[in-house]
Amino acid sequence: MKGPLEGLVVFDLTRILAGPSCTQILGDLGAEIIKIERPKVGDDTRNFAPPYMPDEEGKDSSESAYFVGTNRNKRSVTLNLSDPEGQAIAKRLIAKSDILAENFKTGTLDKYGLGYRDLKDEFPRLIYCSVTGFGHTGPYAPRPAYDALIQAMGGVMSLTGEPEGEPMKVGVSIADLMSGMYAGIGVLAAVRHQEKTGQGQHVDISMLDSHVAWLANQGMNYLATGENPERLGNQHPNIVPYQVMPSSDGYFVLSVANDPTFERFCKAGGCEHLLADERFNTAVARVRNRNVVTDTLNEITRGKPTAWWIETLENNKVGCGKINTLKEVFDDPQVKAREMVIEMDHPAAGSRKAKVIASPLKLSGTPVSYRRAAPLLGQHTEEVLGEYLGLSGADVAALREKGVV
Repeated sequence: MKGPLEGLVVFDLTRILAGPSCTQILGDLGAEIIKIERPKVGDDTRNFAPPYMPDEEGKDSSESAYFVGTNRNKRSVTLNLSDPEGQAIAKRLIAKSDILAENFKTGTLDKYGLGYRDLKDEFPRLIYCSVTGFGHTGPYAPRPAYDALIQAMGGVMSLTGEPEGEPMKVGVSIADLMSGMYAGIGVLAAVRHQEKTGQGQHVDISMLDSHVAWLANQGMNYLATGENPERLGNQHPNIVPYQVMPSSDGYFVLSVANDPTFERFCKAGGCEHLLADERFNTAVARVRNRNVVTDTLNEITRGKPTAWWIETLENNKVGCGKINTLKEVFDDPQVKAREMVIEMDHPAAGSRKAKVIASPLKLSGTPVSYRRAAPLLGQHTEEVLGEYLGLSGADVAALREKGVV
């Protein structure tokens, strides 16, 4: 079995990161993903390089690491959507699909007769998932959007960074990725509805909406008080100490979420006298006296090396951890045990195989499957058009000559 979504067909018009991360999740779960790309150009992220994936000799191949990371379990078909013949082929493929996923700027696909309003009556079963910067309603709907822009507008940059420093974005494209995850959840809910009623619907995912939704406790802190939360660097707004701590040879993370844990920390760190101090002995007091608590504990943790703190605190069931580089992450025995890196055959890698980050979804009965590495541009055009539309190799060659595929 290919996974719990085996048999579902996704007509995939997504590119860059938010949309492709959604369709990769669906593909990992067994859906058939037909990725539509512009002839000769393809997904923008094919050119988001270096770095490139290594070829058989360890040199740069033509495939960007960025593209390979979010496009496995997909077949690539080139199709010129601005050409009427390309639009007709698109509709024939949509007729064979359960889901259409796209992340064009709002209104772009309407120009090609491929917007939701154009298709919903002709294909009533179709689930049409749009991932856009601002959604299909509201005053910002026509605007283009990018991850950093959404991080800025969505508020997380105002919360990230040192108190006296400049606002900072998160080090990965979290606005794109969270939108893709919400899109995947929305599609799965729509699939359930489709199975029960035979009806499709529009899944309208806004990157800004998604960003506001995952402001979580910080968003609620504002709604409860009407005050903008201040930047706290590596500190937590509602828990102290829950932050990066200095050691004698570096740093580590300390996570003390309640009073019993703080008591164990004090006993392990030889500072039990703090338990009698009213500024330290309750969780609420520690937040209200954040500066003195932080300064006092920093002096204590600077007295021992990181390894000592990690071993001692773990032995006393106090949350803590190293601050790993990516090399240390991928060398970590827990990450290895959970098989979070896999190797896949890839045309550009030859016998070397391509290393990629695995899915975090661990399903006991219907595990994810890794059937195809990220495709070369147009790699499956002839295969898919033959399989789904009955076109011959000569038919596809003629379309290619005309610039349709």
